[in-house]
Amino acid sequence: MSQLMPAAFIGHGNPMNAIEQNRYTESWTNFGASMPKPKAILVISAHWYVNITAVTAMRMPRTIHDFYGFPKELFAVEYPAPGDLSIAERIVDVVQPTYVGLDEDSWGIDHGTWSVLVHMFPAADVPVLQLSINAELPFDYHFNLGAQLHALRSEGVLIVGSGNVVHNLRLIDFNAPGVGTDWAHRFDDDVRAIMTNDTTELGRASAHGDYRLAVPTPDHFLPLAYVAGLSAAANTPTRTLVDGYEMGSLSMTAYELAAT
Repeated sequence: MSQLMPAAFIGHGNPMNAIEQNRYTESWTNFGASMPKPKAILVISAHWYVNITAVTAMRMPRTIHDFYGFPKELFAVEYPAPGDLSIAERIVDVVQPTYVGLDEDSWGIDHGTWSVLVHMFPAADVPVLQLSINAELPFDYHFNLGAQLHALRSEGVLIVGSGNVVHNLRLIDFNAPGVGTDWAHRFDDDVRAIMTNDTTELGRASAHGDYRLAVPTPDHFLPLAYVAGLSAAANTPTRTLVDGYEMGSLSMTAYELAAT
């Protein structure tokens, strides 16, 4: 393919988005419908946060229900997309000398991935791979690895980061639907200014006065680093796909890196 596939960061928020229809899921649906069918989808999900960099390499990755306390209908969701070993091996090759292991049996498709893809590609007929987030390595590693993945976009691979810019479960207020705290707004707004102007500056978000509240753990923020790296490699800023807040301490902001 001569045209680059788009890329995106999705604020996936509550797992219930998988079975609900709202303005966030509508934006994901429209994003999927806006592009030609990808050769494969590579997702960097907040929920595969481990001590190694690896890519799923199984023929049929399992649907992982990595949560508890939700309705039975959510646990019944399956996303039976195939994997693709050849794409996994291509990922290993394209990021050398960075090491990426092939995971043949330990992971699959977690809810950070399938809760989004059930809306983007409901037929589950595009091969799906996940890239783990190596918890032992710093922000710059993830940003640079994202930039290395840029070559895959010209080969028909859609790359998606799935997390949340603001994600503090300890401070959730279930009585505040559609609401964000003042500190959540401040951090999310300042990150948006970076992502829509110069994504090479995203690393400085860790010095923000509200960073520790917005990012108490890095797992949900780091998928954004991959999309920022892709953006830097393309020399094109991202644009806001949808924004909003839920339960005070979750940002639902999503970004699109357009096809070029």
